[in-house]
Amino acid sequence: MTWSTRAPAAEIGFGVYVHVPFCASKCDYCAFATFTDRSHLESQYLRALRTEIERASNPASSSDSSQSTPGPLPLASAVFVGGGTPSHVNPHELVHALDAIPRRGDAEFTVECNPDDVTAELLGVYRSIGVNRVSIGMQSASPHVLAALGRTHSPDSVARAVQAVREVGLATFNLDIIYGGVGESLNDWVATVQQVVALGAPHVSAYGLTVEAGTALADDASRHPDDDDQADKYDAVDDILTAAGYVNYEISNWAKPGHECKLNAIYWSGGNYAGFGCAAHAHRDGRRSWNVRTPDRYIELIEAGRSAESSCEDLDSATRSLERLQLQLRTRDGVPTAALDAVDVEEMGELVQRIDDRLVLTRAGRLLANEVSLRLRG
Repeated sequence: MTWSTRAPAAEIGFGVYVHVPFCASKCDYCAFATFTDRSHLESQYLRALRTEIERASNPASSSDSSQSTPGPLPLASAVFVGGGTPSHVNPHELVHALDAIPRRGDAEFTVECNPDDVTAELLGVYRSIGVNRVSIGMQSASPHVLAALGRTHSPDSVARAVQAVREVGLATFNLDIIYGGVGESLNDWVATVQQVVALGAPHVSAYGLTVEAGTALADDASRHPDDDDQADKYDAVDDILTAAGYVNYEISNWAKPGHECKLNAIYWSGGNYAGFGCAAHAHRDGRRSWNVRTPDRYIELIEAGRSAESSCEDLDSATRSLERLQLQLRTRDGVPTAALDAVDVEEMGELVQRIDDRLVLTRAGRLLANEVSLRLRG
């Protein structure tokens, strides 16, 4: 399938997200449901995770009738295991849980990894159940920038991780990088992007550092990123990656042709996906739901034979249509011309361009995507 958020739902497929909340340390910018003090729960959590997946695969086997079920899981065309740090937990216990996911033989199967954890042996365990893609948290090639972000790995560990990926023959891999950290010069950032290209990553995710409430970063205004600095660094990463043959297929994602993330197509098309583990989100035909946030409560509920769902909301057709447009706007597919008034298109000048029957963000528009999104009509 050519990567597109415009393809029919049946062609885009069904996604699965699995959350592993354990980390060795907490990054200063992280607001996800991650925990550094619950390692004693890892094995118990992974057993509960398999149980939740098995129940979703066969809803009739569940003893909890308090919440509605959307029916048995379709075969997944894309699976993403994130966190947290999935590579931090016992790989044999992790794959035992993940192997319960019903999936197609050609499914994209991704596990997030910390560079320090990646070895050929670890990846070999993952490959035993069909994992064919890893996403490695590189963040920066500069030691002082990594330290400012609260990261504990060294740049050398990224190169070793990539070598292990090649050694075991994984189909593709992603490198995650972040720009805008305190003390990061434009030259530092350019060196990071050039290192990504030198390492030969087929897929790159480059995110501007954001300040999230409740993080160590939020508590220190002197470390907050500068908008103009981030704009310059976005231009730099786009220039370097484009020149190296990557295609920007979503604001923060670039890939060599054929290496785009399939799960992204599901998310950004408003498609259906299941979520397993604490704090995991799911969407099925307009019903959006999310699980309880802590691993302790998650384990307690699953072991009691109950659903781990914390809450849900039902989206009407107008809301679903608008949200789909907001997501598609961020991609190279853009939105139908009717999604924006002609007057708005004229006023936004260089932010959008017409390509056939679609309106697509220019690079300047990608930096101001939220402003464009406010003018969409579903």
